[in-house]
Amino acid sequence: MNLGLAGKVVIVTGGSSGIGAAIAGGLAREGAVPAIVSREPPRPELVAQLGADWLFHPCELAEDDAVVAAVDAVAARFGRIDGLVNNAGRNDNLGFEATPAQFRASLDINLVHYFGMARAALPHLKAAQGAIVNIGSKTSITGQGHTSAYAAAKGAVLALTREWAVALRGDGIRVNAIVPAEVETPAYAEWLKSFDDPAARREEIERRVPFGHRFTTPEEIADTALFLLSGRASHTTGQWLFVDGGYTHLDRAIE
Repeated sequence: MNLGLAGKVVIVTGGSSGIGAAIAGGLAREGAVPAIVSREPPRPELVAQLGADWLFHPCELAEDDAVVAAVDAVAARFGRIDGLVNNAGRNDNLGFEATPAQFRASLDINLVHYFGMARAALPHLKAAQGAIVNIGSKTSITGQGHTSAYAAAKGAVLALTREWAVALRGDGIRVNAIVPAEVETPAYAEWLKSFDDPAARREEIERRVPFGHRFTTPEEIADTALFLLSGRASHTTGQWLFVDGGYTHLDRAIE
C-alpha cells in the first residue's frame, strides 16, 4: 500500500533497535526520511535498509538541552518535520524497593522526553500538519508487578496522547498511541535470559497471547505506526491501538 509518506521527515526516538528500528526501516521503504534520535547508532543491517536519505543524531534523551538540539539538527538538515514517533525507553523494573530519586530518574528516560520532543518539534509539526505516535506499554493497563516507575510513565504516555489530541486538534496535528504487549525485540530476549529456563518462560508467555499464541513482531508494530503517521489515518486521533494479539483485552486463559 502506498501510504503517501514519500519525502516526509519523521523523527524516531530509540530508532536504532527493536521497535524503533522496525519503524525506521518501514519509513524508508515507504520513501519517507527517517531521522533516528538515539544513544547508539543503527546497526549495519538497519543502515542497509535506510537508503540514501536518512539521519542519525546521537542523543541522551534524559537531557533537556540534548532533546532540543536533536530536533534543531533534524530541522536544519531537512527543512521540515512531518512526524514524531516517541518510542525510546526501557522497563527498568523499579518497584517499591526503589527510592523516589530512582523513580524520578525512570520517568526521565521513559516519559519526560516524550514531552520534550513534542514541545521542540511542535512549530514544525504545525507547519506540516503532521502526526505524533507515542509508543506505550500494556503494563499501564494490565499492571505487571515490580515495575511501578515504568508503568506510571507508560500510563502518563496514554494520558498525554489524549491530552495532546485535544490540545492540537486546531492545528491539524493528529496524536495516537500504540500499546504493545509481548514483542520480539533484543531487549525482550535479554530479559528472558534472566530466567533459569528461558525457553520454558517464553513458552509460558506465548500461551497467554490469544491470537496465534506468539509474540508480536516489531514489524507489526511498525506497520501500525506507519498507518497512523500517514494520511490514510486522516480522521484518527486520540486513540490507543493495541497491537498485541489480543493479550490485553481478551481472556488470556483462552486455549
